[in-house]
Amino acid sequence: MQNTRLSSIVNVSVVRLSQWSRNPWRRTSLILISLLFGFFLASVISTVSGAKSDQDIVVAAIMLFIVELTSRYVYSAKRVNLADGSLAPRLLTTEILNSIKLGLVYGLFLDAFKLGS
Repeated sequence: MQNTRLSSIVNVSVVRLSQWSRNPWRRTSLILISLLFGFFLASVISTVSGAKSDQDIVVAAIMLFIVELTSRYVYSAKRVNLADGSLAPRLLTTEILNSIKLGLVYGLFLDAFKLGS
């Protein structure tokens, strides 16, 4: 691939974002924001699918498929052992995806309790 201006800008931006997210507090804040986004997404999905009650089964099947696919991706990845015997942390994108999934499942679980079903 040629080294164009656009590719160099993208490469520099990715490197800067990677260095910015190495800070543990920033990493934790990104994970927490994605957890809250998943919770918000669950509220939106339950509201929209509840408005049209003929799509409940389809939305539930799609959500189940997405949650299981995410779990398979996150938990099937091999983790690297460090020199001191501990496991290396997962990639930030993987952690964010897992946290969105957790927020989504928790939000749907809480909405089911609110509705009494």
